[in-house]
Amino acid sequence: MALSDLLPKPVSRTGAERPEKPEKPEKRPMFSEIDRGNIVWFWNRYLKSKTPWLFLVLGMIAIQGFVYQQFLALTEDGLRVIFESGATRDLVKVCGIVFALFTTRALMSYLIPRLSVWLASDAVMKMRRDLIDHLMTLDLAFFERTQSGEIILRLVNQSQGLSQFVGQATVNAVRDAATILIVSGYLIYKSPLLFTAALIVLPMILLLLQHVSSTIKNIQATAENALGAYMTGIDEMTSGMRTVKIAGQEPVERARLVTATEGIRSISIRLQAAQALVMPAIDMMAAFVYVLVIGGGGYMVLSGDFGLDGAGIIAYLLGLALIFDPARMLAGFFAKLQANLILLDGIRSLYREIPRITNAPDAHEEFDRSGDLALEDVRFSYDPQHPLFDGLSMRFPGGRITAIVGATGSGKTTVLSLLTRLYDVEEGRVSIGGTPIDRLKIKALRSSFSVVAQDIVIFNSSLKDNIRYVRPDATDEEVRAAAEAAEIADLMDARGDAPLGPKGSQLSGGQKQRIAIARAFLRGSPILLLDEATSALDQKTEDKVKRALNRLSEGRTTLIVAHRLSAIAHADWIYVMDVGKVVEQGTHADLLAQDGLYAGMYGAQKQSYG
Repeated sequence: MALSDLLPKPVSRTGAERPEKPEKPEKRPMFSEIDRGNIVWFWNRYLKSKTPWLFLVLGMIAIQGFVYQQFLALTEDGLRVIFESGATRDLVKVCGIVFALFTTRALMSYLIPRLSVWLASDAVMKMRRDLIDHLMTLDLAFFERTQSGEIILRLVNQSQGLSQFVGQATVNAVRDAATILIVSGYLIYKSPLLFTAALIVLPMILLLLQHVSSTIKNIQATAENALGAYMTGIDEMTSGMRTVKIAGQEPVERARLVTATEGIRSISIRLQAAQALVMPAIDMMAAFVYVLVIGGGGYMVLSGDFGLDGAGIIAYLLGLALIFDPARMLAGFFAKLQANLILLDGIRSLYREIPRITNAPDAHEEFDRSGDLALEDVRFSYDPQHPLFDGLSMRFPGGRITAIVGATGSGKTTVLSLLTRLYDVEEGRVSIGGTPIDRLKIKALRSSFSVVAQDIVIFNSSLKDNIRYVRPDATDEEVRAAAEAAEIADLMDARGDAPLGPKGSQLSGGQKQRIAIARAFLRGSPILLLDEATSALDQKTEDKVKRALNRLSEGRTTLIVAHRLSAIAHADWIYVMDVGKVVEQGTHADLLAQDGLYAGMYGAQKQSYG
């Protein structure tokens, strides 16, 4: 079965499967250059500073291995007491020492996981913190092209999986390796010849791990992609549940998510099957070694020429038993390591995303916030093959109201994105008060803007906290003043500390808009951007929102993006855009007199409103 057969087929919203080209599994080495780089990165950044604690863990692990070595020596002595001297006192002494040794090992078995999990959890907590910090620096373009499920997968699932692997599996593997080394040293001391014979299986184990590692890496990479897509599908389903319910498309959503779930199950089974191959193969190799040692060791005891007696060969076999169980676990660790290397690379891949919009070395904070905003011969494109703007020039006078109208896709909202430097222009210049915005510190520039948009981000907290979001240090009196100016103070009092529901589900569109207006009042920025702020409101609600917006725009440079032309008739200047170009400009009266695109749009809207 090919790996592509295990993947859930992409399902459209109508339930039809989209064809997909099968991909051949990529042949991966056990440790690629990327793997080594990721391991070094994680060590240097999150574990190296904990070296003293790690040495303490290693010391306790060494004690555990030493207990096993002493156990073998004491077992051999005890057997000789039984077979030869028959002194009960000596036997009791041996048993007492063995009990004390295993009590020590039990104490180490308690302390090591406690300490190692703390170290790993702390390292991963810092890694998550750094990831969040890094995410906050990334450009808007990254979030617009990246599925939310992928980000959640890396911050939650992959980070937690890595924490468990480092804190438990890795420490257990080090313990197993220490046990193997210490006990092997004792066995070599007892009989180098027998131990050399036992090493005959080592090349076979290495070949097995090499074969399995490539398969595991490919399956794990497929599993992570499928899980990220699954999380994104869940996010899309929950966000669009209103549309799902109204359209009666619950069966389609169920089929889509169930198909993805079944695909993930198949991938998980395949991954487990690949990992499960390691243990029984090593068991068979162990059986071969046991037979070799029993036969060869028995001959050495019977011949009497090799310095081994019955007690020695029994202790030797017990030592091999103590080695092979950790060896099985260690081989299983290397199988799981391949999967976790994929997790580590997935997490580190976020760091390969570099923000392009950054502060220039000579950026400054001082500029004329009341000055004109201007786009001069601007070229910009989302797709390099299809530029949206090519030589666009616009000016927005300080302290005045300027509107931008046009069809969907004409570039209205993109103009606002360029002014706030959510994107950088490819050519030309964007300035405020005569200062190019790329010479200003980003935080200082964006603090000059307040935004009221159609799509408002509402958090599942109180209405008061939602208003305070733009200024966490604002007093209750300042929040209330902003709420009163936005005509939403009564609702704030009525709801008190009650949360507003996920994404503000308990609010109407007009109430959300007035929260956004209250935020703008509280922020108090000199430039106001209104992006379709009243497009989805009924007439009564729109009138209430307009009153609040009129108060908000007093004394501020105001830019209005709107489809509804009645909302911008009072503007001091109006730009009409079409396919990324300014095709008309002037006052409302001027544009009607030109009897062009604006006049046609205004007439059509006026007729539709009756």
